[in-house]
Amino acid sequence: MRHLLALRELSPQEITDLLDLAELSAVAGRGEQLSGTTLATLFYEPSTRTEISFELAARKLGAGVVRCDVDRSSVQKGESLVDTVRTLAGLGADAIAIRHPSAGAAHLAAAHVRCAVINAGDGMHEHPTQGLLDLLTVRRAKGRIAGLRIAVVGDVRHSRVARSAAWGFSKLGGSVVAVGPATLLPTPGDGLPLHLTTSLRVGLEGADVVMVLRMQRERQAGGDVPTLAEYTRGWGVNSQVLRAARPDAILMHPGPANLGIELTADAAYGPQSRIAAQVAAGVDVRMAVLAWALGRERLLRPSLARRRDRRKTFVANGLLEFDQSRTQTPLAEPASTIRND
Repeated sequence: MRHLLALRELSPQEITDLLDLAELSAVAGRGEQLSGTTLATLFYEPSTRTEISFELAARKLGAGVVRCDVDRSSVQKGESLVDTVRTLAGLGADAIAIRHPSAGAAHLAAAHVRCAVINAGDGMHEHPTQGLLDLLTVRRAKGRIAGLRIAVVGDVRHSRVARSAAWGFSKLGGSVVAVGPATLLPTPGDGLPLHLTTSLRVGLEGADVVMVLRMQRERQAGGDVPTLAEYTRGWGVNSQVLRAARPDAILMHPGPANLGIELTADAAYGPQSRIAAQVAAGVDVRMAVLAWALGRERLLRPSLARRRDRRKTFVANGLLEFDQSRTQTPLAEPASTIRND
């Protein structure tokens, strides 16, 4: 049993292993690797992509899923976070995916239960599975992380996504620059491994990846930006703005996007966008994280081998057309051939 609480706490090799495991998960497909286990989701904040992808990932691997509806739970009667996670663990949860508005909530939960705890976003601290799916999306598009320039544009100060991105990309050899108004940038004293600039043109120059962040008005103090219209004029990203980046740059956004504010529809749905690919990568990553956290990651490799054997049988019997291109990458082992140097 292992916790996933922050990318800052993982080594570059551990991050790479999880990305490789996510690739195995994508190819292996449905199975029973987590049969007999139960995932509990505990979300104190709204979520579409993260919560549903955790549920889909668990079900694809044969796990049971229990959603704790916070608005209808004993939390409304004053139950503490510690008592809630202890109750879920006592009821038989093998893993808890938790989202909470307070930084450090996942660490607190992990200190009080024996089951695996996976941080699905805690305040302004980190969102490690989002960081992993962002890394996976970029690696699939570019074939590497090392040597890439990643521009993170927008409300970086309040973003747990930006913090996980900074740690994840830098640990694998990428260079991260945060771009936005000074009031929405972290301070140098935060210790994040990134560069800072208030110039959108400077930040995007030479960027291989442009990651746009949502304006988190629920976390901002009054006066962080005079008006949303002024923010859009200075730091909004559209197809024209993207021309400042490299010609083959890709566009990303963790969602949900406030179209017309930090990002325009022409860019979000344009040819450089990988936003839909990020959503799809979320299921692969969370399958990998669940298998890893519950100590069953090795079971993904035999299932992949069985799937290949079944495919060969179908081919031999003339029931399936043989696709030579799918045999050219040795996916039975972690994708160590994908270099990050």
